[in-house]
Amino acid sequence: MHQPGIPHLAAADPQVAALVEGEARRQFEKIRLIASENYVSAAVLEATGTVLTNKYSEGYAGKRYYEGQQFIDPVETLAIERAKALFGVDHANVQPYSGSPANLAVYLALANPGDTVMGMALPAGGHLTHGWGVSATGKWFRSVQYGVRKDTGRVDLDEVRALALAERPKLIFCGGTAIPRTIDFAGFAEIAREVDAVLVADIAHIAGLVAGGAHPSPVGHARIISTTTHKTLRGPRGAMLMSDAEFAKPLDKAVFPGLQGGPHNHTTAAIAVALGEASQPGFRTYAANIVANAKALADALLARGFDLVSGGTDNHLILIDLSNKGVGGKPAAKALDRAGIELNYNSVPFDTRKPFDPSGVRLGTSAVTTRGLTVDHMPRLAEWIDRAVAAGDDTEIDKIAAEVRELLADHPMPGWV
Repeated sequence: MHQPGIPHLAAADPQVAALVEGEARRQFEKIRLIASENYVSAAVLEATGTVLTNKYSEGYAGKRYYEGQQFIDPVETLAIERAKALFGVDHANVQPYSGSPANLAVYLALANPGDTVMGMALPAGGHLTHGWGVSATGKWFRSVQYGVRKDTGRVDLDEVRALALAERPKLIFCGGTAIPRTIDFAGFAEIAREVDAVLVADIAHIAGLVAGGAHPSPVGHARIISTTTHKTLRGPRGAMLMSDAEFAKPLDKAVFPGLQGGPHNHTTAAIAVALGEASQPGFRTYAANIVANAKALADALLARGFDLVSGGTDNHLILIDLSNKGVGGKPAAKALDRAGIELNYNSVPFDTRKPFDPSGVRLGTSAVTTRGLTVDHMPRLAEWIDRAVAAGDDTEIDKIAAEVRELLADHPMPGWV
């Protein structure tokens, strides 16, 4: 059953309660390999369900537009101070509702419509809000996009530098949603300085790895850092902006009143809890284990003939091009879901298929590491993935799903008992 329990919900609205219970069981019984997902702790779950959700708090600590902030201000201040200490930054704003609004706040703070901005192209692994055409950031700004080399699947900083020198962007974004390799923050910073641009590091996917010392930090290189608070950081669905002191006021003003009203105080409290957890020594072990599991899984997939973009991974994320397997990413992802293995179909660099029916799948090891799976389990995961992708009938799919449930029965999940 769901933990913490939901007896009042079950009594008041059994239909919704049944859906919550069903989702909790689904998360318990499946190997969750979606790179942007994780399991939060029971403490984070409890924080998100408190009476803090009842309170409006437009403004910032000490400067609110509503009375009754005697406990809200300390909650937000605590989250800010923990973020500053954990990441070693001058300033932190914990109010953004999610990663996209956090990135939009950067544009609002530092750019005007029509200004040139630069980011990684979505098909190469970037994010919609880094200037991709269908996003407001691609419609309201003059966006130029860099990608990866076809022969290596990696960013070529010489090509990035040449593009930056030619286009002279005001902002340069590094980071993205499907980058399996270490981001060279120092290299990007050197380019940004050369063209007098502000470097923004979007570390939404790797924030937990940065906090845990398993990925180099952008601090000291990127003037502004944007991140979500879930994924590898293992917090609630929220976001943060961190920066040099120089950008504190414009970023705060862009978040509120520029883009948002009152912060979600229950989420702020949960962010504070997650940041406290990430500051503990054990979190460094956890971050290292995420990377170790990803490398072990990548090696096992390579051994089974899978084509990995860039040939492997340095972090939590693996991007597989299934072209050589004769199957598209979408049918593979759906077969794997039926087999008890959850991931997402995803475009790969230079993909010849459409985004809604791409050639690849994306997976990550944060959630399975939270469940206690180790490098010893990764070859078995690769075997299941291989069998499910090649399966010709539901009998094999059902057999894999049963094997998955058997394995996970011995690995507790926060939020389920």
